[in-house]
Amino acid sequence: MKTAPALILIAVATLSGALLLARPKTFAAEILASRDSAAKDGSMEQQIVSKERQELDALKTGDLELFGNLTADDAVFVDEHGPASKAQILKNVAGFRITDYSMEDVRFLPISAKSGLISYKISEKGISHGKEFTAQVYVSSVWAERGSKWVCLFSQETPAK
Repeated sequence: MKTAPALILIAVATLSGALLLARPKTFAAEILASRDSAAKDGSMEQQIVSKERQELDALKTGDLELFGNLTADDAVFVDEHGPASKAQILKNVAGFRITDYSMEDVRFLPISAKSGLISYKISEKGISHGKEFTAQVYVSSVWAERGSKWVCLFSQETPAK
């Protein structure tokens, strides 16, 4: 008779384990799975790095319309002057032109199935409001796919020492 409670306990434990394994994925588990998948195939990373380069190239060619189209309407950019809205960003880059740049040490972190963060160091030369400049800056940018379009939601620049 002592074996009956033990058998019932084993049966309950086995059934509980089977139910846990068979349950549908939670939202968090789906996000983690999509992040792992995106990180493994690299396609999201490639898309985001490509979009970041498009944004930089738009500043190089002076194509403010393209730069604006790559920037989310609710974007926030932060630099040594503080946070700025899309309207402020577009006003500030009107007098800004990159003549040469290189990105190094690009790192990628998927955030969700449709968003990710990149960080990198940029070495750039250009003209800002009539004055030539050379700079090295650490950049972090968050990109998200909204509809069928990738847009930059957030970017922060920190001068490199």
